[in-house]
Amino acid sequence: MSDLAFKARELDAGDQLSSKRAEFVLDEVVYLDGNSLGALPSAVPARVADVVGRQWGELRIRSWEESGWWTAPERIGDRIAPLVGAGAGQVVVGDSTSVNVFKALVGAVRLAGDGRDEILVDATTFPTDGYIAESAARLTGRTLRAVTPAEVPAALSDRTAAVLLNHVDYRTGRLHDLPGLTAAVHATGAIAVWDLCHSAGALPVGLDEHGVDLAVGCTYKYLNGGPGSPAYLYVRRDLQDRFDSPLPGWNSHAEPFGMRSEYEPAPGALRGRVGTPDILSMLALEAALDVWEGVTIEAVRAKSLALTDLFLECVGEYVPAGRVESLTPLTHAERGSQVALRCDDAGDVMKSLIARGVVGDFRHPDVLRFGFTPLYVGFADVERAARVLGEVTGGAAPAHGR
Repeated sequence: MSDLAFKARELDAGDQLSSKRAEFVLDEVVYLDGNSLGALPSAVPARVADVVGRQWGELRIRSWEESGWWTAPERIGDRIAPLVGAGAGQVVVGDSTSVNVFKALVGAVRLAGDGRDEILVDATTFPTDGYIAESAARLTGRTLRAVTPAEVPAALSDRTAAVLLNHVDYRTGRLHDLPGLTAAVHATGAIAVWDLCHSAGALPVGLDEHGVDLAVGCTYKYLNGGPGSPAYLYVRRDLQDRFDSPLPGWNSHAEPFGMRSEYEPAPGALRGRVGTPDILSMLALEAALDVWEGVTIEAVRAKSLALTDLFLECVGEYVPAGRVESLTPLTHAERGSQVALRCDDAGDVMKSLIARGVVGDFRHPDVLRFGFTPLYVGFADVERAARVLGEVTGGAAPAHGR
């Protein structure tokens, strides 16, 4: 056993989250793609079978009340809230991330008022956020300017209506300064909108603590909600009575069954709802969230950093010098829960890794991306993944130590 393999075994022995692994459906594959799609929690299949067979099959329409379907968006939102540092009554679940980005960004412009004519968007953002921001700018008559997160403070002015930023860069895994950037946005009177897709469930966010105005996120990555599981929208409590959604629907009406022609928004975060909730995927998500019982996000963060530290150490030891280049910051304060490695033949390398039981993903043109989900990824997994990467990239077998 190599020294690093021995170190991984010792770390696994002291891992306080190791028991959570049994709550997922796993196999012998080292799964490091939870930043794209989380593994299946064991409780989900039976819960979904009950929703389909009993709640839908037997109770049918009665389930909207008797099975709690109608209140699912806010009920599940309250379960997500502690994972993003929010109090109850500020998160509502439903629709896709893209739809929620649109609601949040247009709502932010309306909150900012007519005197501000510019939207700033993260130039390094996931493409969809950029597409939505461009459409929101056209629809609201604002101009759109793309800047990197580091450029935001200098780009802010009294023209700025809203700023849309990613908490973690989806390509590099860089963690951006949510507290500092939010404070800078507020200092100029603008509205801060954060995309939490690559941070929620992997590290502390602190939405309430840092005064974030609006936030959105998906639930199928670190929250393990399943493919296409609904996203969520956070609206800070003191902004809720002024939040003017660009997608008013009957589900966000103060009296949804009144069928009135005039729209009156529901109180609180409920005004972020639009249409009929997607019940099957929403209740699968609710079951998936059971794995968070007894877990603190601080413990998850501590293990995440330890996992990525070990991976980077193992890559440095096992992979031939110059074969890969880390794009992920070494500094903990700037690192999310993934490691991105630049590699000339990244596409072929990832295919070889997957064939040998190590699953990450490839991002065009030359990035290997590995996501570390602390609830089910162990330290031995990390050492094995780096060792196989070393072998695939032409490294020698690791020397055996104690």
